[in-house]
Amino acid sequence: MSGKKFVIAGIGTDVGKTIAAAILCEALKADYWKPVQAGKLFNKDSDIISGLTEGKIKVHPEAYPMQFAMSPYASAKREGIEIDVNKIVPPVTANTLFIELAGGIMVPLTKDIMMIDLMAKWNYPVILISKNYVGNINHTLLTCIALKDRNIPVAGIIFNGDINEDSETIIIQHSGAKLLGHIADMKPLDAASIRKQAESFKNISL
Repeated sequence: MSGKKFVIAGIGTDVGKTIAAAILCEALKADYWKPVQAGKLFNKDSDIISGLTEGKIKVHPEAYPMQFAMSPYASAKREGIEIDVNKIVPPVTANTLFIELAGGIMVPLTKDIMMIDLMAKWNYPVILISKNYVGNINHTLLTCIALKDRNIPVAGIIFNGDINEDSETIIIQHSGAKLLGHIADMKPLDAASIRKQAESFKNISL
């Protein structure tokens, strides 16, 4: 029997998707999968997840690990690789699976196919990560609009960073999305801090 699957998507790059994935995997003892890794092959997001969860969760191998820190399409082009989205197949697992995307939802996988096209094909609920910075209202709401336009379900939003009640209220009100929780800045970022943050997500309703 296959477990539930969720896509962890961000409103852009470097908004905290990997940290959120580590926390959720730790909280729910779920599996992790990053279909496409572009850049950081010597310290991949999969490696970071393994370290932050102390090797206690199942990390599935990437479909396409690539060395250049740019869009998957651009990285693949530089490496002479042609990404075949039909080969990006979610692993079978009885556990809950969190799938972390590369970059934002409009990042190109190929010349003609964007990340959102893959998401629409799967139609798994999306956990959207929004980081509180100037401009995040616009970026978050535009992301929600794009997902709604493609009939992709949104399980809810997790805010990363210092709480900004005004911004978050506007986002939740206008997106209609559920607030799933907050991730505080963690210093140091290590397995102990992930375990501590995971406590507040153990009873998350997805």
